[in-house]
Amino acid sequence: MNTHNPDFVTVDMRGLKAALVAHAQARRESVSVLVRRAVAHEIGQAESLPPPITGSESIAPLRQSQIKLSIRLTASEAEKLAAGARAAGLSRGAYLAGLVAGIPALTTDANRTELLSVLTTSNAQLSDLSRNIHTLTRLLIQSNVQKALVYRDMLDTLYGDIHRHLTQAAALMADLRPRGSSTETIPRPSR
Repeated sequence: MNTHNPDFVTVDMRGLKAALVAHAQARRESVSVLVRRAVAHEIGQAESLPPPITGSESIAPLRQSQIKLSIRLTASEAEKLAAGARAAGLSRGAYLAGLVAGIPALTTDANRTELLSVLTTSNAQLSDLSRNIHTLTRLLIQSNVQKALVYRDMLDTLYGDIHRHLTQAAALMADLRPRGSSTETIPRPSR
């Protein structure tokens, strides 16, 4: 009797196993998830899989000693866990760890992907502002006052724009931090 799942494949990694396992651990994913994603990408079916997890999106830093945990869930609960992880763009393990840690972006109606999108948009606007200030500085050095005057409105709202970005970024970062995390460990910029 064949006890293997028909979707099971054995692959000779030819020296790549250690790097593969380390990469999967750094992303807090199983090797199977990582390999499935790579194969799906190679055969053009990557659109149906959740996006890869990058180091900057990690829920918590990789700990020296991780354990594998087996849990029993109903089929409905398992599907909800998998759907939540896909929606958050995280592995099931990282998603479950985030739920246990009480990360507001995972435990409330807030959508983590939307929060990150808002923060990315705000960062892009701040980047545009930086380019505009650089251009303004260059025009003033060249004594080109007429062209520099175009940037006057930007200067009038500069404080508010930066304050709005920092307030928004701080709120979004708080939603991505586990509840009960000490903010005292985060160095504050000097004034």
